[in-house]
Amino acid sequence: MNYSRQREAIVNFLRSAKVKHPSADIVYVNVRKSFPNISLGTVYRNLNLLAQKGEISKVKLPSDADRFDHNTEPHFHIICENCGQIEDVGSGLVNIDVMSIERLSGFSVDSGRIVLKGLCPECRKKLSPTKKKEEKK
Repeated sequence: MNYSRQREAIVNFLRSAKVKHPSADIVYVNVRKSFPNISLGTVYRNLNLLAQKGEISKVKLPSDADRFDHNTEPHFHIICENCGQIEDVGSGLVNIDVMSIERLSGFSVDSGRIVLKGLCPECRKKLSPTKKKEEKK
């Protein structure tokens, strides 16, 4: 892959971003501060190329825009269903019996991603005691 200052700026933003797992739009808005002439299409192409080359990870969400992660180590993601916050779940927990899955499904597993859903600690705190009781029913 050829060197590109814009691509380098995208990777640097992903590594240092206060927003974890940003969308391409968030990357675009922030990289544009250093490169005012960069287009959204250029950001998308570079993010997809970097993900394809394994330099970053693409987190595909069923009901939201793809997100991007500088962490390429095997790990899960957990998403807050209330506020949309995404967190990494440590690679020590990635212990799936792929051979059993292959035997039971007949599939040959090459790769995969697991995305868990729930409520982040802040959103759980915001729930009133009444709502918590209703959820348990």
